[in-house]
Order: sequence, then structure tokens, then C-alpha cells
Amino acid sequence: MNAPSTETTNSISHFILMGFPSSPEMQLLYFGLFSVVYILTLMGNTAIVYAVLWDRRLHTPMYIFLGNFSLLEICYVTTTVPNMLANFLSTSKTISFVSCFTQFYFFFSFGYDEGFFLCIMAFDRYLAIRRPLHYPRIMTKQLYTGLVIFGWSGGLILFLTPVVLISQLPFCGPNTINHFLCDPVPLMMLSCSEDTITQLIYSTFNAFFMIGTFLFILCSYALVILTALWMPSRAGKHKAFSTCASHLAVVVLFYGSIMVMYICPGSGHPVKIQKFITLFYSVITPLCNPLIYSLRKR
Repeated sequence: MNAPSTETTNSISHFILMGFPSSPEMQLLYFGLFSVVYILTLMGNTAIVYAVLWDRRLHTPMYIFLGNFSLLEICYVTTTVPNMLANFLSTSKTISFVSCFTQFYFFFSFGYDEGFFLCIMAFDRYLAIRRPLHYPRIMTKQLYTGLVIFGWSGGLILFLTPVVLISQLPFCGPNTINHFLCDPVPLMMLSCSEDTITQLIYSTFNAFFMIGTFLFILCSYALVILTALWMPSRAGKHKAFSTCASHLAVVVLFYGSIMVMYICPGSGHPVKIQKFITLFYSVITPLCNPLIYSLRKR
């Protein structure tokens, strides 16, 4: 399985994803559990996308952004969970070099896109609540269409640099990744050479993205909350806080876990903790988001 360690060029054609090592019975239990989670995630997010598409009353910027966010969640979870389910039933648990980096690219690109859409949704709520009279004139069809295009393409373009740099590292063995997906941290640890420049570039991308988008979202909602506090109407305050609460709950779920993992890839989290945190934001969060948004809105 492992390539000779004396080679200095890429000699690995595939990687082994260990996933969650356990007995065959536990593997079947994991398969059943995560199959249910995956199906529920698809159903919940598809229901939101369907509602936004077919109900003309929901053809407003807020719900168009939400529908695109739900569609993005479907793409995000589909980059990893089907392969994870297949590995539960597999004895080899292999993934080709190209498939591994393809999964790596789309998983993290869609993750970046989620951050951009959370920023867009925060900006939309800022305009709607802080400048309600000017909102229809500012949030035109051209603007929200452009924001949707940016939300989808931003991560796909931005994450090209880190994935290309990491894919160019020399991998000459071993080829076993103690994870359930092709995560950049264990991938860089498998490289024959310790490329500190690539690690620094990768960490810098993550730090600027996560801290920048997170601060933008916090500032937007802080201004929204200040505006809501000055509203004379109790109903207006309740509506503003209700909208913010659902958005902020999703922000906390998403950013709370990924900041721990990816700003400092060399921070040395235990492997089990790394898997749990990654499982939380890659599988559990997309399951919870439809419930959070649906419970807050009829």
C-alpha cells in the first residue's frame, strides 16, 4: 500500500482514508446513522429550495439568498458524505490521488462560498432593517443577482491557489490519511518535505477569509441590533430580533468549529477531536440549518 520513502517525486496513485476505525458491526451502524442524516439533510434543504422556487411570495432577495444557501449546503455535504458512506462498506477505503484533491477542492471551495453567502445575507438584513425606505432602490435585481454569482464563484476562484500549491507537494509515502475526508492538514503531514511556505500561504488564506467574513457579519448584525433597539414598535423589534437570531445561530454553528481547526493547522489537535469537529461542521451543521431557518419562518 505504501510507496517507497526513498523517492522524492510523487509516486502515490491513491490514498487510504481510515475514517472511523471500528468493528464491521459498528461500521454498519455508522453507515445507517449517517445515511439517515444525509437523507434528512437533502430533504430539508431541498424543501427550502423548492419552496423558494415555486412560491412567488418568496421571490424576494432574502429568500433567494436563503434558497441559494440551501442549494449550496446540498453541494457541500455531497462532496464528502457519499464517499464516507461507501468507505463504511469497503475494506480497502481507497481514494485516488485526483479524486482526493477534487474532493478537497470542492469541499473547501463550497465552505468558502458558505461564508460569502452568510456575509451577503447579513448585508441584506442590514439594508432591510437599518435602511428600510431605501432597501427596494438599493437591493435591485441586478445587485442581488450579482451577489448570488459572487457567492457561488468566490470560493471556487479563491481556493484554487491553496489546492494547487498543496497538490504540488511531493508525496512518496506513506499514503494513509487518518480522517474520513481529504483534509489539507493530514495531507500536508504526508508530504515528503515540510514546505513551510505552502503551510503559511494556506493558513493566511484561511485566517483572512474566516476573520474577515466573521467580523463583517458581526458588525452587520451589531448595527441591525442597535437599530432594532431604537424601534418604537414592539412588533418591529420582535421581527428584527427573530430574523437576526436564526442567522446568527447558523453563523455560530459554522464559524465556531472551523476557526478552531483551520486558522492554525499546526496547532496539534488530537486526531479524534479533529474528526469530531470536521464531522460537526461538514455533516451536522447542514442538517441543522434547515431546521433553524424553518422554525423561524412560516
